[in-house]
Amino acid sequence: MTSTLQPVTTPEAVKRPGRWLALSVLVLAVLLVAVDATVLGLATPYISEDLAPSGTQLLWIGDVYSFVIAGLLVSMGSLGDRVGRKRILLGGATAFGAISVLNAYATTPETMIAARALLGVAGATLMPATLALIRNIFHDPRERSLAIGIWGATASAGTAVGPIAGGFLLEHFWWGSVFLINLPVMTVLVVVGVRTLPESRNPNPGPWDLPSVALSLVGMIGIVYAVKEAASHGPAWPTLAVGLLGAAALYGFVHRQLTLPTPLLDMRLFGSRGFSGAVLADLLTVLGMSGLVFFLSQYLQLVQGRGPLEAGLAELPAAIGAVTAGLLAGRAARRFSVRTVVSGGLAAIGLALAALTVVDRSTGYPLLGAALLVVGVGAGLSFTVTSDVILSSVPREQAGAASAVSETAYELGAALGIAALGSIVTGVYRDFPAPSGTPEGAHESLGGAVQAASRMPTAQAETMLNSAREAFVDGLSVASGVGAAVLLATAATAWVLLREQHLETTG
Repeated sequence: MTSTLQPVTTPEAVKRPGRWLALSVLVLAVLLVAVDATVLGLATPYISEDLAPSGTQLLWIGDVYSFVIAGLLVSMGSLGDRVGRKRILLGGATAFGAISVLNAYATTPETMIAARALLGVAGATLMPATLALIRNIFHDPRERSLAIGIWGATASAGTAVGPIAGGFLLEHFWWGSVFLINLPVMTVLVVVGVRTLPESRNPNPGPWDLPSVALSLVGMIGIVYAVKEAASHGPAWPTLAVGLLGAAALYGFVHRQLTLPTPLLDMRLFGSRGFSGAVLADLLTVLGMSGLVFFLSQYLQLVQGRGPLEAGLAELPAAIGAVTAGLLAGRAARRFSVRTVVSGGLAAIGLALAALTVVDRSTGYPLLGAALLVVGVGAGLSFTVTSDVILSSVPREQAGAASAVSETAYELGAALGIAALGSIVTGVYRDFPAPSGTPEGAHESLGGAVQAASRMPTAQAETMLNSAREAFVDGLSVASGVGAAVLLATAATAWVLLREQHLETTG
């Protein structure tokens, strides 16, 4: 891979003073987003009981954040390149903390969905800014690989901290408390970040093109919404119309970027096979994993009867594997090759998901824990290296937009995965045989079935719950199989697209 970076000739440029302290602030922002994403899964049974959302509303609560953030990431990454990445990071973190309060005190499913959407607007400013600042703070390629590994490891650690902290809070307080844990993290981030983060921006950015922003938002939301609706309820003319509108908007966005003198996103970046291959690998990997992750907490709590804290601790091996692998990924990619590490990591995830197709209600923890550990190791290896490839493929001036593409692939994959794989789980679940007199809401979600059981005679409730849990596990098994197939196919694709790709060894 040919680097577009200019050689760094001064030690001061390579070894920026205070760079590691600045990194500690950036990873707080990553922690903020990761914790929020994981606690939602734990809180879902409690939200179902308190707000009584329908199955469709429950899916919206789970994926509307990803819809909005996917539509705005490129625009916000480009805005950071123009107005300053430090400025947009600190402003976004402040908004993220404030909107978390709205999530905590939502009283209806509609309010919760709106709050998650607003959180997506704020979240779109955070991740591209953190990666772009790493690109501009760490000029030495080996240090940058380590910094990206720490960045990814913190995200993985957040997936462990979130369930454990969230589980503790759910056992002692109401479900809204899990969103309030964002506030102290946000406060530290802003106070320390004001003093330690260097400002960086594109010196010749051009205007921020609002029509491009609108086209990107309409296009991404339209496409993802159409996929979600088609997966949930089958194809219909209104769904097709929304999908076509989204596709037309994305076509308009691409065409506009190719004609603007200073586009929001330089489409020539996709001419690099390494850049395109890394982005595609990220998207398909998250798509294959996300449906499983979204429903795993419900399986541990509502099927196996674990408490929230125990369920959080049960998911810890995935974070441990990802943290360890993320810190070693850059060194491994330089010793072996980029495609070996990425493809190997993706294949490991695929095999772990395949193992989960045999789960039932009484599956012991050794199988679950081992599969989660392998998933974590595979994700830590692949995501860290693909992030490094994406960042090192572009000039520092375009770091925000390139980082946003990487995060867009992640968020789009998450939204599509929850929509497609989540709909598989829901579709299998809805057909479970239930005794007469079972409320309709029991067929919407497993949380709804648990809630309905509390209002039914004991024997009838037990029969209904047993049937519902079996159906939920059947759906989870099918979704795991589909996810495994996606991951193994992605591993083969990455092996082809990432050939001859290498991480830089010198600046």
